Amino acid sequence: AAAVVVLPSGWLLVELIRSWEYLGGPWGLLGASQWQVQPALRLASVGGVWLISFLLVAVNTALAALVTAPRAPVAALSVLVAAAVVGASGWAWAPRVERAGELRVAVVQAGITSGPSERFAQGERLTRELAGRDVDLVVWGESSVAYDLGAHPGLVRRLSTLASETGAPVLVNVDARRTGRSGIYKSSVLVGPEGLTGQRYDKMRLVPFGEYIPARGMLGWATSVGRAADENRMRGTEPVVMEAGGTRIGPLVCFETAFPDMSRHLAAEGARLLVAQSATTTFQESWAPRQHASLAALRAAESGRPMVHATLTGVSAVYGPDGHAAGEQLGTDASAASVAEVPLASGSTLYARFGDWVVRVALTVLAAFGLLEAVRALRGRRFTLPAAPVRR
Repeated sequence: AAAVVVLPSGWLLVELIRSWEYLGGPWGLLGASQWQVQPALRLASVGGVWLISFLLVAVNTALAALVTAPRAPVAALSVLVAAAVVGASGWAWAPRVERAGELRVAVVQAGITSGPSERFAQGERLTRELAGRDVDLVVWGESSVAYDLGAHPGLVRRLSTLASETGAPVLVNVDARRTGRSGIYKSSVLVGPEGLTGQRYDKMRLVPFGEYIPARGMLGWATSVGRAADENRMRGTEPVVMEAGGTRIGPLVCFETAFPDMSRHLAAEGARLLVAQSATTTFQESWAPRQHASLAALRAAESGRPMVHATLTGVSAVYGPDGHAAGEQLGTDASAASVAEVPLASGSTLYARFGDWVVRVALTVLAAFGLLEAVRALRGRRFTLPAAPVRR
């Protein structure tokens, strides 16, 4: 009976440690494998991806005990019943967010191009096709603009023209050295019909080796054996909630969608729509683009806020506040603009309110188990007397 609590808690501790950004981040957590399972998405709204991971390990531990331990059937069956009760309770009684209007969001996926100029021109061409389609927001993928807009007024004019033609602000992603500052930033920048709106979000959590090299002085040699960053990107300092066409949106950039706390924080700050701008071009022929897009379903279910996952070369997808697909998915072979009716929501999920409570419970379980074992060890030493010497 203890194993089905201690083992899942230990599993969560390992996932928590490796979720540290500098060790690779929370990509591929066990619970993320259930992103298409409706009951799992409901549980995500209660305890986040952590609750799903915990229950998966607990159920499988109980099943293993049922098969392999002859004295465990009653305890194992009790755990399986308890897990079923927890799942059903979460499904039935956890608070649900309420639908509150909708937003027409256009995702512009440029596709594979030969360079920054062609990439911008392709995004421009696809966005122009949206004119007359009554969209509320246009979203381009990560690194869709490779020039500092503050130093290129011509590009700003082209983007503001697109905003005028479509009747919607355009959220682009700038990957460039910024005028007046040292270093390269990846930034979500909102452009309206009048030009730059002044709203910008700088990416805070960077990809180890891909966007910076930890301890570059010791590990800088990585640039000679792979596609490691030649220069460290600069970090943003705080999350930003933007106003776009009367709706508050919370932007995230690529790798950041793997972190449950970031989307939860944006929802707490009043974002009604989460927007992720991503690029997985380096992994175009692998499973990574689809897996990355699936993370948005979990973040939406956890926070109770719809999420748009717009990529440079696919996979782009849109999910409603319950984590279910809410629009057309653009694959890695697509160069297109897609419009989705995104349902907005009001209210809050339990995970948005209480955060990583499952992790705190797991750490408490492990601390209690460690303390209990320490007490047992001390008692064993206390009552084990040394053997008396033999007298002849």
